Formats: sequence, C-alpha cells, structure tokens
Amino acid sequence: MGPGQVLFAFVRHWSRRPALTGGGKVSEHGRLVLVTEAVHALARRGAEATVNAVAHEIGIDQSGASRLVKSAVAAGYLTLRASEADGRRREAALTPLGHTLLDQAHEWQEQVFERLTEGWSEQRRRDFQRAMEELI
Repeated sequence: MGPGQVLFAFVRHWSRRPALTGGGKVSEHGRLVLVTEAVHALARRGAEATVNAVAHEIGIDQSGASRLVKSAVAAGYLTLRASEADGRRREAALTPLGHTLLDQAHEWQEQVFERLTEGWSEQRRRDFQRAMEELI
C-alpha cells in the first residue's frame, strides 16, 4: 500500500471508531462544532466568515454551508451581521456560547488524541503532531 492509501485508510479507520465518534455518524452536534470551528479559523486568519468562505473552509457547497450557519445561529453559537467590507454580505461570528462549545470540543479532541496514542512516548506524540501539521 502506498503512503496516500495509508493516509486515507487512517482517516477511514479512525472516523468510524464508535467509542471515539459516537457511532461513526456525524451528529447534529458534530456539524455545529464543524461550522463553529470554521468560523473561528477564518476569524483567526483575519478573513471574513461569509457563507462562501465557510463553505470553502469546510469543503462543501454554499447551500450546505448556509444551512449549517443558520443552524448554528439558531443554536446560539454564531451571530450573523452585515459585512464591514460589503453591507450586502453577511458575516458570521462566534457568540460566548460558541466559544464555550469550541472549548469543550477542543478538550474532547485532546482526550481522543491521548486515547489514540496511549502507550506512546511524548516524543513520538510530538513527532506525529508535527507530521500532521506539515500535512495540513
């Protein structure tokens, strides 16, 4: 198996681990975390979190991103306001509840990584982290 095949086998393997993912399905909560994380990532980079930018960040079409943003707004994790650059566009931003959601999601992600790498040395974990960062 080539390295590309190993990479995708790795992603498939861990995405369907029931003990880690809640059964291998992306739940509504998971979708809300995904869109909130996308808005947060765009803001960290100083980019406007428009629906089109969120769609590009997640890798889905504009209509799907629009539905996700609307769901996150309804759940209280995001707000929508007129863009400062172009008043015709709307820009998403995290609410305090959205920040709490991400804090909890990030804590869970760290716990999952600890379980996945149980028995590894700290050096091996750091090396793996660096390798993933290089891929990203």
